[in-house]
Amino acid sequence: MYFHAVSETKSIKNWIEDERPREKMQQKGACALTDAELLAILISSGTAKRSALDLARDVLGLVNNDLGEIGKLNIQELRKIKGIGAARAITIAAALELGRRRQLSETPDRVSVSNSAVAAKLIMPHLRDLTHEAFYVLYLSHTNKLLREEKLSSGGYTQTVADVRMILKSCLLHNASRIIIAHNHPSGSLRPSESDKKLTIQIKEAASVMDIQLMDHIIIAGNEYVSMLNEGLI
Repeated sequence: MYFHAVSETKSIKNWIEDERPREKMQQKGACALTDAELLAILISSGTAKRSALDLARDVLGLVNNDLGEIGKLNIQELRKIKGIGAARAITIAAALELGRRRQLSETPDRVSVSNSAVAAKLIMPHLRDLTHEAFYVLYLSHTNKLLREEKLSSGGYTQTVADVRMILKSCLLHNASRIIIAHNHPSGSLRPSESDKKLTIQIKEAASVMDIQLMDHIIIAGNEYVSMLNEGLI
């Protein structure tokens, strides 16, 4: 009979207690654990040849140990690692999504969006991990209070489409006097493209007809952003 179990030399249960991730977390707190150890707790158990910590290191290896990039991994990519099946991949993906939602929930309602840094902080959790382009709009009051944030569209790897009419319709619906638009560049480039510049002008001119001010156009690439207002492009 074949038993699919971790070998005695690899099993975490045979490690010194202080080095076992679960026990270490219980005794010293989550902050004492490495990224790999935290992932190992999610993975829970290893394979016949590799421990949960080995598998965790393999996961981090997919993103060159850059924890900021791990949120971009989908279930299919996680399952490419031998030993990471559907259940383990789903557990990791769920934990990452909870972390993303926690960051989003920390933003208080009716926040004042006074500059590009505040706008980028609001939008970045929505856009930084996407592998396709998406377009977001922040609708603001005349005093820059956030009224609503909305995902307007999603596109392919290099382009998304923004419907100017839908933006203006939402402005009227939510009584917005100002807007900030944003989209991401999955390529990692922060440089505004010519189509980005043309779209910005198009939205600015259309909005001004209705006495609505385009405050900024934010481009997100990973954990970085560029403000077209700060670049003198608005």
